[in-house]
Amino acid sequence: MTDIRQLPLNDDRHLPQLGIGVWQIDDATTPGVVSTAVELGVRLIDGAFIYGNEASMGEGIRQALVSRDALFVTSKVWNADQGYDSARAAIDGSLGRIGLDYLDLALIHWPCPARDQYVETWRALIDARAAGKVRSIGVSNFNPDHLDRLIDETGVTPAVNQIEINPRFQNAGVRAANDARGIVSQAWTPLGNGKSFDAPAIREAAARSGKSPAQVILRWHVQLGHSVIPRSTKRDHLASNLDVMDFELTGAEMAAVAALEAGARCGPDPESFEAE
Repeated sequence: MTDIRQLPLNDDRHLPQLGIGVWQIDDATTPGVVSTAVELGVRLIDGAFIYGNEASMGEGIRQALVSRDALFVTSKVWNADQGYDSARAAIDGSLGRIGLDYLDLALIHWPCPARDQYVETWRALIDARAAGKVRSIGVSNFNPDHLDRLIDETGVTPAVNQIEINPRFQNAGVRAANDARGIVSQAWTPLGNGKSFDAPAIREAAARSGKSPAQVILRWHVQLGHSVIPRSTKRDHLASNLDVMDFELTGAEMAAVAALEAGARCGPDPESFEAE
């Protein structure tokens, strides 16, 4: 089984560097994906209310042959549930659907700045942690000004900021802001929907190392120190995504991947995304 590095969080807990996300996996498929991933060595499972499969994610967790305390389970408070009371109820709802007594990590899914509710939502997460319903708390898609407002108004710094990071959208400014505040960057859509698989920088590193383009990109994330949550429904791909600890990219290869930055998001802009 792959030995996955544990990243230290600012709340004295640890986060597995590699895991899986269950976004866009249907209910029928999710239990098998989760249980198979755990069998292969995954301990970090990233879900969210809006994915619509929290219950089936929980079924996969129950099928997995490891103890609950060996797993690191994440869910997220959706935009429509922002605000103190709604967010507390959303956390209870996620726990009920997944079938857990606590979450290892709860995130605010998007800042939704036009709503101006993310500080009160953050206070709800702080109190849920104090009540033992959540072990660590963080955010997703927050920009530096959003982070600073949370910290300034509550005195509590997020442990994690889950953001889009991939070779064509490296989000360097937010990553640097996270680092400066002691926040772990966690990459969603880490493979960038495969749009850089054919780039010479990726192909050449893959040929040199005997790895796939996806493994090269995941290794790039690992060497940058991110937590990474790629999604797959196939056992061989799940295994391949874990098989990135036995090689290193050279400095020149890391620089060549960095040069692929194109400012091309796969997902929405956090400054304007307000979907319910």
